[in-house]
Amino acid sequence: MPRKLFCKISPFTYKISVVKCRAIRNIKNVLILSKIAKKKQTEPLPVLVYSHKSLIRRKLGNVDTQLQDNKAVNLAIAAPKVSNIMIRPGEIFSFWHLVGNCSQRKGYKEGLTISLGKPSSGIGGGMCQFTNLVHWLVLHTPLEIIEHHHHDGIDLFPDYGRQVPFGVGTSILYNYLDYRFANNTDITFQLITYTDEQYLCGEIRADKPLSEKYHIVSENEFFSQEDGVIYRNGEIFRNIINKRTGNLIKKELIKTNHAKVMYDTSNLNISTHAK
Repeated sequence: MPRKLFCKISPFTYKISVVKCRAIRNIKNVLILSKIAKKKQTEPLPVLVYSHKSLIRRKLGNVDTQLQDNKAVNLAIAAPKVSNIMIRPGEIFSFWHLVGNCSQRKGYKEGLTISLGKPSSGIGGGMCQFTNLVHWLVLHTPLEIIEHHHHDGIDLFPDYGRQVPFGVGTSILYNYLDYRFANNTDITFQLITYTDEQYLCGEIRADKPLSEKYHIVSENEFFSQEDGVIYRNGEIFRNIINKRTGNLIKKELIKTNHAKVMYDTSNLNISTHAK
């Protein structure tokens, strides 16, 4: 039997592990502090590169609707902290550097979270949806993703009005699981985020036009059964296209999905494909 991780021995050892991880992250942050994007500009940059909006209150199995309402509050508090941030050449975007710890004192409420592969709740729940949106925007740019964590290996909820491919998501935890990207181009980018009654909305803008455009596509999707367990499979590609000629420059595999399905599978079409 494998030894239990220190962080999983008890709630106390978990808290010790969190303190340790946060301390290590704080030390590392000092070393790159000058590179982290901090400047904001209220005037939007002239070129709209990509925009997207994400439904806040979604049908997620039997999740308490109050957690969804609270998530709307949390996103409305966090969005202005990120909005209008400028990511200049050589700079790094850090989600947690801008948003900070989502505490009850700051007005955050108990919202939906994912813990140990299962739906849970916690103060500030909903921030993963925020970084999901940012990640989707960044995938449509030449910006380089340098820190990205997944809710790997699990498919928690059946599709309901899905707008982006399954698996294009993020997992974050203050402050040591962050979402970060670097601007290694000669273009200045700007991220604008806000909420309305229904959606978390985002735009990524630039100070000059891009020569390429980006399409994210999902291919080879199917459900399989392995040793009595149902898995969701597929591949996610990013097509980079020359805007002037329309020619495909590059097709990148950015994610391979093989996720255990955690909901009722009786209505799924189970393929005989092998893994």
